Order: sequence, then structure tokens, then C-alpha cells
Amino acid sequence: MSALIAEDEISHEVDLVWLEDIGDLDYVRQSLDRLPTRRGKPAYHRDGRMVGYTQLGPQAKPSRSSGTFRRRVFWLLPHDRDSAPDGLYATGAPAEAVDPRTLTPGRKGRKTARSEGGPPSPAMQEMGITLPL
Repeated sequence: MSALIAEDEISHEVDLVWLEDIGDLDYVRQSLDRLPTRRGKPAYHRDGRMVGYTQLGPQAKPSRSSGTFRRRVFWLLPHDRDSAPDGLYATGAPAEAVDPRTLTPGRKGRKTARSEGGPPSPAMQEMGITLPL
């Protein structure tokens, strides 16, 4: 879960790679996976789809026991709001979900009114941005 990711665990991130446009996504799920490499697209073994991942810098050290690197993977399940706007997460969001606009390398991101499916902020209203409710 994103709440369980500590920023010191992701301090060696140098880039976020998005596999699709995050402009239309209210939230993405994030997890810290053990992967064999610092960079490149990881294999994906969950339901749903991977929408992004992080890349690590050369200073990132592999685990002494497994030789793997801990990297974040961003993903969505078939019942998430982008695919089922009136479904389980019409409002609210999964525990591991964050607004993708709040993510940067080395920062875990956070929930926002948009990611929670709540009413748009005054700034969003002023810009003409609406939420799928």
C-alpha cells in the first residue's frame, strides 16, 4: 500500500515512465515490487494493466539476499474508476491509490479530492475541470 511506502525506500528513483496518458486518470495504484533490474519495463503479473513504473539511478543497490531492486509499479484493476466509473470506486479510492499528478521520482504521492472522487476544488472549477461522478 502507498501508505506503507517510506520515502527512503524510493530515494534512488530518477524517472517515472508512464505507459499511457495519466491526464484522464483520477488515481493509480502503486506498489513497491522486487525487480531484477534498475531500469526498463518490468514484467507484469497482476490482473488489470500496468500504467507506469520507476527507474532507479546507478547508486541504487540490490538486495544482498535476492539481488533484486525495489521499484514502484503503477497499475489499475478492471473494476477501477477509469474502466467502471459507476462501480465500486465511483467515490473513494483503494488504499494504495494516489493521484498520479502528485507523483515525482522519490516522492510517494498523495490522495486528492480528484483521486477520492470528491467534488472539484474551486481551482478545478475555475479551470473547467470536472470529475466523473
